[in-house]
Amino acid sequence: MRNPDTALREAIRPGCTVALGDGAGMPSAVCRELSEAAREAGDVRLITGWILESPDGLDVTAFADVRTYMGGYRLGSAVRAGQASYVPVNLSQLPALLDTVWRPDVAIISVVETPQGLALGSEAGWMVAAARAATTCLAELNTAAPAACPPDLLDGVDITVVSESDLPPAAVPAGTPDEITAVIAARVAELVLAGAALQFGPGAMGAALVSALRQPVRIDSGLLGDAVAALDGRGLLLDRPRGAYLVGTPVLYDWADGRPVLDRIEVTHDSSRLSSLDLIAVNTALQIDRTGQIGVEQTADRVIAGIGGHTDYMAAATRSMRGLSVIAMPSSHRGESTLLPRLEVPVSTPRSMVDIVVTELGTADLRGLTDAERAAVLGRVFGD
Repeated sequence: MRNPDTALREAIRPGCTVALGDGAGMPSAVCRELSEAAREAGDVRLITGWILESPDGLDVTAFADVRTYMGGYRLGSAVRAGQASYVPVNLSQLPALLDTVWRPDVAIISVVETPQGLALGSEAGWMVAAARAATTCLAELNTAAPAACPPDLLDGVDITVVSESDLPPAAVPAGTPDEITAVIAARVAELVLAGAALQFGPGAMGAALVSALRQPVRIDSGLLGDAVAALDGRGLLLDRPRGAYLVGTPVLYDWADGRPVLDRIEVTHDSSRLSSLDLIAVNTALQIDRTGQIGVEQTADRVIAGIGGHTDYMAAATRSMRGLSVIAMPSSHRGESTLLPRLEVPVSTPRSMVDIVVTELGTADLRGLTDAERAAVLGRVFGD
């Protein structure tokens, strides 16, 4: 058995690849020692993702190459400075990448202690794939994170605990919806059938949508936020929700503790499973063009997010017999229309995966329409 006091230094060797877990409960206490070990070893590559808070001691310049599937949030400045590289991939692709060109020598994950042993806490995501692909799996034991994953996700993985933390997962409030967001959310809520499986993105739009619901639904989403706990409190949550990450406030983390509501990406983002549901996928966008192509990753001058599960859920919803893929977005931002003749940035989600577009001005049903017809109906809900 490895000595936990030396295991990290021994594992970080010249030329190795390290996969560092992400999310609200990422293993942040280990980041300083990881950075120091990487600088000493040299030529170390770092693979990571959705970093919500800047971990104390994480120095991206200590690594020869830093790659992330989420180019914004706390890694945004590093991407803009050329210290990290954003790679446009869907979340569903990560397990395959981690088994091939991104295969890690070392995976570092965050775990909690349960009666059944060590388990993932506030995120499952791609951490299972990384832990299983890696030669060495190291972990930070978090005593303040909720136990929201089935313990058997890590069955067969040899884990060495190298650090401990009593820091709870990052608190990420959804934000207070403004009047326009509330109007859009109310329109979308009318599209959600009772008993449907609902997916929604983070932020004020998703929270406003759930608040507007008056019918019971199932939740099958990449992210579970405070709105899920609120829905349960209102008696409108059917069955056990399913997600890959918890992202919210202590209200959510307390609610989720002891509930196995999280699963690995291979399950949560599986398009065949999702399309067999009555899936209503509701997401937002930065820009849309007149054919319905969607941009969610960047503006003209900077990357601010990533594709994430946007395309995974939208594609599955278009294949669902009683489902819908919905884009909910304001018609303008800072006085500029969010509808463009053609996207000025790379397409994140193609037009074939967008059924309905909802703005504060109305609802555009794009199903079965030509590009010219799409342009006409979109123009009406964007005030054009």
